[in-house]
Amino acid sequence: MATQSRRDFLAAALLAAPSLLPASAGAMAAPLRSRLAVEIYIWVELLARQHRSLSDGMPEIFSTAKAAGFRNIELNNDFFAPSLAGRTLSLLRKNGLKAPSVYVGGAMHEAAAGAQTSQQALSVFTAARKAGCQAIVCDPSPKPDGEKTDQELATQVKLVNRLGRDLAAQGGALRFHNHKVELKSNGREWRFMLDNTDPKYVSVCLDIDWVNQAGADPMSLLQEAGSRVTEIHIRSSRNLVWQESVAGGGDVDYGPIAAYLKRGRMEPLIVVELAYADKTTVTRPLEEDLRLSREFAEQTFDLKHS
Repeated sequence: MATQSRRDFLAAALLAAPSLLPASAGAMAAPLRSRLAVEIYIWVELLARQHRSLSDGMPEIFSTAKAAGFRNIELNNDFFAPSLAGRTLSLLRKNGLKAPSVYVGGAMHEAAAGAQTSQQALSVFTAARKAGCQAIVCDPSPKPDGEKTDQELATQVKLVNRLGRDLAAQGGALRFHNHKVELKSNGREWRFMLDNTDPKYVSVCLDIDWVNQAGADPMSLLQEAGSRVTEIHIRSSRNLVWQESVAGGGDVDYGPIAAYLKRGRMEPLIVVELAYADKTTVTRPLEEDLRLSREFAEQTFDLKHS
């Protein structure tokens, strides 16, 4: 194969997804419950690199996820904006997919900004329920510089607890997610959230690779959060460089993590999240990388029949 630039290869990978025949009208995913999903981030990243709009890329996103064998996809709030919500629901039906969780980011450490983030999360949940949404995944945005003060974290916890209660009143759940920044200073912000949010209304979405990128031990944090972990994001890196698919032999051994979940009879949603860093070597079309990642997750977490 002739040598391609990385940018050209990424563009071709997204465009290479085959179009699928429409599912029957009104049909969503198969009735079997699946504990496996794919995160939207990789497509958002690719579209940005290609200077294409989300609206333009939506048909390819859903058809590629379906072709790779996924029945669930974790979307973000942009898909449920008033201008796109109807199209999102239509494409989910067409491809037999559900959206059991939706990612909504935003500041929560300031009262006014937190109120706005909370209102957006509630509005998104209302729209996404038609797609099978059961939970909002919230990653309170960091400050532009420096760590949040104790008072700012107290405000954040108060607003997160309130949002959890409001979602519960509508039949939904709230999961707080981590990137790298929350794990600074020995996981100060992450542990503050874990210790001070109400377990009845707020659970944990643990991003395993970001924990590792922060220099923390994923297994230790998983054990610390215990049964509060209701969602896990998985990605592979080698020497902290993201790999094109989720596979064994990377910086994180997912085998012990899967074994811990099984021993504890914990059944979190397992979310495959791919991302390409500048040094990521891309050798396959995105659909193939997603399929290989799905197969790895199914085998490792014993999800073949879920």
